[in-house]
Amino acid sequence: MRHRRKGRQLGRSSSHRKALLRNLASSLILTERDEAFFDGMTQADGSTPVNPPRVKGRITTTLHKAKEVRPMVEKCITLAKKAIPHQDAADALESDADPGSSAWKQWRESEKWQQWANTVAPAVNYRRRAFAMLRDKEAVSILFDEIAHRFTDREGGYTRIIQLADVRLGDAGKQAILEFVGKNDRVSTKSAKPAFVDDAKPATEEAPASEEKEEVVSEETTDTPEAPAEEKAAEAAEEKAAEEKTEE
Repeated sequence: MRHRRKGRQLGRSSSHRKALLRNLASSLILTERDEAFFDGMTQADGSTPVNPPRVKGRITTTLHKAKEVRPMVEKCITLAKKAIPHQDAADALESDADPGSSAWKQWRESEKWQQWANTVAPAVNYRRRAFAMLRDKEAVSILFDEIAHRFTDREGGYTRIIQLADVRLGDAGKQAILEFVGKNDRVSTKSAKPAFVDDAKPATEEAPASEEKEEVVSEETTDTPEAPAEEKAAEAAEEKAAEEKTEE
């Protein structure tokens, strides 16, 4: 039974698995390097140039590896976020003089340096803890100097996993994308209802039609012919006969 044995073995020993996850996490962070870093770099043959990543902050791996390395990346970002207030406070106390100069030596021997050292100590501790997980100094510097400041207003959920439809050639393994959120977000917008020209015509044509109906009704009321004179005379005679009967 696998009681209290969480995580995936990924078909590797513990040391191999830790190295694999460490390299995946470092690779995701190192994709944020500037493109100028790859200028002049060549592969082992000495002629093929090294191309920068197509999309920064994104790697493609198998689905199970992505699910396993994601918590590790999230923990590293959390450590970097915790170091931001301590580093900002230490930067305000740091001397602007060049290292080795007389002004810097004077600041180094003063109480301000001791105050700066006590303030920056937690930030250094967080960097050391992140380095113990990644074992890559360049990845740690990018994590603390660039990536952590993006997620200052976000409480967790710094990465996402997107499963790909295409499987990996060879073993048909499920592939997935692991990327940072907030940079390659997909925004879904609702399309506006199209306005056709024919829709506006009936509204304008209804008004003349109602006017024509009113004209027809008015014409019918005004053009009704009067009753003929013979009918009026017959009605008058009937009325006189009725009056004579009542008198008798």
